[in-house]
Amino acid sequence: MDLIPSFSVDHTRIIPGIYVSRVDTLGDQKITTYDVRVTRPNIEPGIDVAAMHTLEHLIATYMRNDAEWKDQVIYWGPMGCLTGFYLILKGERKPEEIFSFLLSAFNSVEQVDEVPGASAENCGNYLMHNLTMAKWYARKFAGYLAENAENPDIFRYPGTERLVIEDGRQFFDS
Repeated sequence: MDLIPSFSVDHTRIIPGIYVSRVDTLGDQKITTYDVRVTRPNIEPGIDVAAMHTLEHLIATYMRNDAEWKDQVIYWGPMGCLTGFYLILKGERKPEEIFSFLLSAFNSVEQVDEVPGASAENCGNYLMHNLTMAKWYARKFAGYLAENAENPDIFRYPGTERLVIEDGRQFFDS
């Protein structure tokens, strides 16, 4: 089997940031998947599971209620490695173009007093939430984004050498 592109990125060099993971075409519509990396893979611990779940609820709700962006959002959800989220939007935009939207989404977490959809009727694991920790992660990431707004490294995957492994599969530059 071919290695999928997201596994071909050198995770030892990724820093927190907003990256284009892939751009797909569906009919005549471009669809962009963003890697919203909140913690540094294999260096920092993954995000607490309950906090990650809470951030998923809070930010998905924010995004799907934002007047400018709600019709562009296809998906917001956690990465299995718990180091960030995937955001899928209609269209093709550079990470810099969605920076303010994501910064606002993470900043909005601070204003929340309860987790939307955190009931047995609305959520498959409604008891697994941690609003306090979600606020801590959101505050930390929003601060990081604000401090690094002019740093181009938070918008582009780090380059890596093109590796060819013994069976001929290639790990492509990110």
